[in-house]
Amino acid sequence: MRALTVVPQHADTAALTDLPDLRPDDGELLVEGIAVGICGTDREIVQGRYGWPPPGHDRLVLGHESLGRVRHAPPGGDFTAGDLVVGVVRRPDPVPCGACARGEFDMCRNGRYTERGIKELPGYGSELWTVETDYAVRLDPKLERVGMLMEPASVVAKAWEQVDRVGARSWYEPRTALVTGAGPIGLLAALLGVQRGLDVHVLDLADDGPKPAAVSALGATYHSRPVAEVTDQLHPDVVIEATGVGRVVVDAMGGTAAYGIVCLTGVSPAGRTIPVDAGATNRELVLENDVVVGSVNANLRHYAVAADALAAADPDWLAGLITRRVPLGRFAEALTARPDDIKVVLTLD
Repeated sequence: MRALTVVPQHADTAALTDLPDLRPDDGELLVEGIAVGICGTDREIVQGRYGWPPPGHDRLVLGHESLGRVRHAPPGGDFTAGDLVVGVVRRPDPVPCGACARGEFDMCRNGRYTERGIKELPGYGSELWTVETDYAVRLDPKLERVGMLMEPASVVAKAWEQVDRVGARSWYEPRTALVTGAGPIGLLAALLGVQRGLDVHVLDLADDGPKPAAVSALGATYHSRPVAEVTDQLHPDVVIEATGVGRVVVDAMGGTAAYGIVCLTGVSPAGRTIPVDAGATNRELVLENDVVVGSVNANLRHYAVAADALAAADPDWLAGLITRRVPLGRFAEALTARPDDIKVVLTLD
């Protein structure tokens, strides 16, 4: 079978590799790969900035935003041949820490977790892959075109859960949400915000093209002005920050309503500095009971929420988030970002 592999922490080593066909172990599904989504993490791994191969191997099979169809399932289980499935990315550490022992492996405390296609486990970017039944999630068949959005949707589901849990420390009835960034995470965050009945606003740099159109079709409001101007107008109760841009993060923190919650999902690059009035930021956070919380990855609970959210969404709207579909043999095109991309998908069949 063909697989997209890379030598982690070595740039420009991505290649199509012929690997032996897989045989599932007891308790595993054998899955025909349909597609994988490509994201910034994949590109960082290809650039040699991130990633770890499985122990005893030089190369890592890339791809963590999976979508496939079950070819073989263990008898008597919850899955059957033909089911549309995605594989969960993270696995708990083997020690395990207290969080991993309780199924909260997205909150691993000691960093010994593993991740498919990222850290010490082969990814889903191959024509066949296996996954433990406990880490597979069945999708509604109508999501066959867009099911690879499940993994980023799970990240967003966790972010909203974190917002709810922080808000629950006191009376909380948010009305307005601002999402900074209109990539896949930002637009899916907006989707879940709309599904919650919030007045959702999305901010990004683009003045035209697929991003403003996607926000408008969702029934949300699009902005391309500086974030400080938008927060001065809206005073949002919630900000889901999905850019990782330092200036945007700081301005979002300073622009919420009282008891505001900022959830950071974008990872900022190190080494870039901006001037910040730390005293004013601290004063506002304290005096308004504001909260800034970071959120990354997802556990099984969040995948289930994401599956329900995608099933309830307009399939055509979801399909509009996929701006390019690239066959496996032309993987280099998929790994090269373009200005008008939202989600790029690498097809495996």
